[in-house]
Amino acid sequence: MPKCPDAPLPELLYAIVVKTVSPMKQRTEICCYTFVISLLMKRYILPFFVALAGGAGALGLEKAFFSDNNAAVVIPASVPAQYASLNGTPLPDFTPAADQTIHAVVHVMTRFTSTQTYFDPFQGMFGGNGIQTVPQEQQASGSGVIISKDGYIVTNYHVIEQAEEIQVTLNDKRVYDAKLIGSDPNTDIAVLKIDDESDFPFVTWGNSDKVRIGEWVLAVGNPFNLTSTVTAGIVSAKARNINIISGNGSGPGAVESFIQTDAAVNPGNSGGALVNTSGQLIGINTAIASQTGSFTGYSFAIPSGLVRKVVNDLVEFGMVQRGYLGVNIQDVDAKLAKEHDLDNLSGVYVMGVIKDGAAEDADIEEGDVITAIDSVTVTSVAELQEQVNRHRPGEKISVTYSRNGNVEKTVATLKNKNNTTDLLTKEDEVNSDVTEALGATLSPVDAVELKRLGIKSGVEISKLNAGILRNSGIKPGFVVTSLDKTPVSTPEQLKELLETKKGGILIEGVYANGQRAYYALAL
Repeated sequence: MPKCPDAPLPELLYAIVVKTVSPMKQRTEICCYTFVISLLMKRYILPFFVALAGGAGALGLEKAFFSDNNAAVVIPASVPAQYASLNGTPLPDFTPAADQTIHAVVHVMTRFTSTQTYFDPFQGMFGGNGIQTVPQEQQASGSGVIISKDGYIVTNYHVIEQAEEIQVTLNDKRVYDAKLIGSDPNTDIAVLKIDDESDFPFVTWGNSDKVRIGEWVLAVGNPFNLTSTVTAGIVSAKARNINIISGNGSGPGAVESFIQTDAAVNPGNSGGALVNTSGQLIGINTAIASQTGSFTGYSFAIPSGLVRKVVNDLVEFGMVQRGYLGVNIQDVDAKLAKEHDLDNLSGVYVMGVIKDGAAEDADIEEGDVITAIDSVTVTSVAELQEQVNRHRPGEKISVTYSRNGNVEKTVATLKNKNNTTDLLTKEDEVNSDVTEALGATLSPVDAVELKRLGIKSGVEISKLNAGILRNSGIKPGFVVTSLDKTPVSTPEQLKELLETKKGGILIEGVYANGQRAYYALAL
């Protein structure tokens, strides 16, 4: 069989080419055909089959050596989005919780008159107290949660603080004038009431004690006046104390044990609902941690267990009936455990007990470590305060504590702030609140000091906590000589005068260095 020396081909291929060419064709034409076919084989066909063989080989090696049981799952397009996942566990469907909640969360609008107070020395020279006030109309807004079909609403105290008019708008755009039933600055809770012939949608209570870190939650509210906004996140932490309530002048009785979440919360969300995936109320959104005033990843809610107790008290008594255990307590850390030779870092250390208080009556002593209240484990001061503040004076609680490595259990009967087991009246609360609102320890001034300062009488402010006096700029050591031109000589007299005053007052006095000062306060 003839061959083409310029373009050699396999014998079989060459035979096929020769048979397809007319016998009249010469050797030159045959060589041209075979040359073209040879070129195609070298440049395209052979590389293609080589690549195909290499890919098949690589696939075989991958299956032989690298295959496992965690391969990605391809989800058919027909599977609903709420059931899609990569690990076989369905993602939560938030729509039922949103549907149950969104119509029961309301927009709260308030109107109030704020006053700028200043001292006019010229008016003071002509018989007046020198206090001048300039009124200014203002508006504020927030959120609220309807908790009963007859129209009771829970919100934050700071949402309605100083409100003269309160208006509530429902998700269906109905608008109502709301009545303030009661408020509690120490927990930042307030209760409103709206009325209608028909029943209102409402959110059912959930159990905040059963909330777990990592659990999905929804925040429902009205940020930036955008009604009916729902955001989702998880519970980031529990029993957080961020010193926002006590830092706003509510006094030493402030209770903070927040649920921390990463659900987006912004101005206007205050007083809104934090619900679980079943649509149950587990908290009232209250604050955010932010340098800008907008959400940056952390939000805080008052747990529903505490909210429910405060709401019940405000509805029934118009005030909170707060029980006290009568202990000074501190979180247990590594340093404290080493100093006091404690077995572990759990629990709350008792620094001291109040004489004749509930703890002393229950044989709790300084140095004990409280580990549980009513079988609920407490690992921080915030957790202990939350559990105790769910009870009223006269109610009994079970206290588990550790003493010298031994676990003990006792029953304590809680008392009120006056160290009795009685429920307080609103009059009792008002008188007590005046002293607490001052945030000051008052002391008499002896005759030697009066003579040195060149005054006839006065009362020294020896210590200042959060309250009206510190907020006004008064410093410890200030001696009050008169209140609205009325001389004061004893702490009791100063308290009585403050209890009877309303609006603006003028406090005059002198510091230890002889410097005289005047302070205008708004009660």
